[in-house]
Parts: sequence; structure tokens; C-alpha cells
Amino acid sequence: MAAENQNPSVEKNQGDEFTFDGDYVAIKALENGVTIIGLTRGKETRFHHTEKLDKGEVLLPQFTKNTSAIKIRGKAEIYTKHGLINTAE
Repeated sequence: MAAENQNPSVEKNQGDEFTFDGDYVAIKALENGVTIIGLTRGKETRFHHTEKLDKGEVLLPQFTKNTSAIKIRGKAEIYTKHGLINTAE
């Protein structure tokens, strides 16, 4: 018998697949060419996804079972449940 899911952010779908309901952040580019990089979790941290945003564009990335960190290059506002971070300051 499989162990019950103890993590409230992971929900069981049909069959044996799980989805990860991790935290979201909102990233708004304050200049053209802002780069968003998703980093993996595990034994070795690696880049796994990259996006480029132009001024005024917004991206809503999610932390998942694969994404443990998000790196941002350029001037942007990052909205999180903990507050606003402005990389231009």
C-alpha cells in the first residue's frame, strides 16, 4: 500500500501521477531584455528554462518539483507572497 501524500502542495491526479502546486511569483520587466532562468533542484543545480521579457511584459513562473530557484537578470519587479522586490534599486 502506498504512503499517503503528506505534502499539501502536491495533489494526486487520475492514475498514479502527481501535480505540484508550488508557489507562484509575478515578474514584470522594467526594461527590454530581462532574462528569467529556471534552476533545477537535486544533486546538481542546472539551468532548465530561459525566458526573455521586454519592458512591461509579465511572467508568472511557478516553483515545482523541478524548479527550485529562479534567477533574474535585468531590471524587474518581482511580486511574491512576501512582498515586492525591485531589482533596479
